[in-house]
Amino acid sequence: MSHDHSHAHTGAGTTLILATLLTLGFAGVEAGVGLWAGSLALVADAGHMVNDAAALALAAGAAWLARRPTSLRHSYGLGRAEFIAALVNSIGLLVLVGWLTVSAVERLQQPQAVQGEAVSITAAIGLAINLLVAWLLTRGEKNLNTRAALLHVMGDLLGSVAALLSGLIIFFTGWTPIDPLLTFAIGALILVSSLRLLRESLHGLMEGAPFNIDPEAVGRALAGVPGVASVHDLHIWAVKADEPLLSAHLVVRDIGQWESVLDASHALLAERFDIHHATLQPEPMVRIVRWRAPPGRGHDHDHEHDHAHD
Repeated sequence: MSHDHSHAHTGAGTTLILATLLTLGFAGVEAGVGLWAGSLALVADAGHMVNDAAALALAAGAAWLARRPTSLRHSYGLGRAEFIAALVNSIGLLVLVGWLTVSAVERLQQPQAVQGEAVSITAAIGLAINLLVAWLLTRGEKNLNTRAALLHVMGDLLGSVAALLSGLIIFFTGWTPIDPLLTFAIGALILVSSLRLLRESLHGLMEGAPFNIDPEAVGRALAGVPGVASVHDLHIWAVKADEPLLSAHLVVRDIGQWESVLDASHALLAERFDIHHATLQPEPMVRIVRWRAPPGRGHDHDHEHDHAHD
């Protein structure tokens, strides 16, 4: 079963590229001002914006790769590059968190002067940029990549607010320890997002079932299709985040009815689980398997291990 998403991916890609350029461009400005003004919190927020830019670029790259034709050498396309880039991105973010933590501890031990007014103005502009990027993403085509990118940007809004608070507090009170203290808070935000990204990228590279799909539920649902006696050798994985793949062996009661069983199974997978690429193999009733449809097409679950009768 094939679906043409080229127009949607083109729209999503254009929005993501524009959002990436806005975010990355201002991250450079913010880092420069942060170094000049002596604000570690502002440099940390710039690092967080680079994280967002990387996430946006990753989503834009995925939209571009989705339009690339498959080949005999890459029959599934190049979507796996999304997981590889996410892995590299997450490792880089963990290094950034380590540097920010060490620098914040040193700044607490040896306070430095901070230009509160410059920090406040720059952080306020950064907050406005993040709001603009979030608005662009909400107006664009909604898919897994744009939703994930939007979550990154919403997290960065908190980083911009922290940097803005740091600048205002220093400007009005002169209390410079607030800068490294808020740097710890921004570092914690980056740590949470980077660990989540690391988990998702490793899970994808290890060909784990997508987190939004329950393999047990899929197995039971397939076993409940009329004409299916049981299901075994069920595998669910993803070449890229928004395109799950499935393969399974279906033990059918009447092999002559396989065509109707196949159509019903594909329809069920697409409608209930958003799985549009499935390879299903029919087998006669000679197996005791994991998912068994009892008389009356109920959904009781049989936990016996796979094996064939002699």
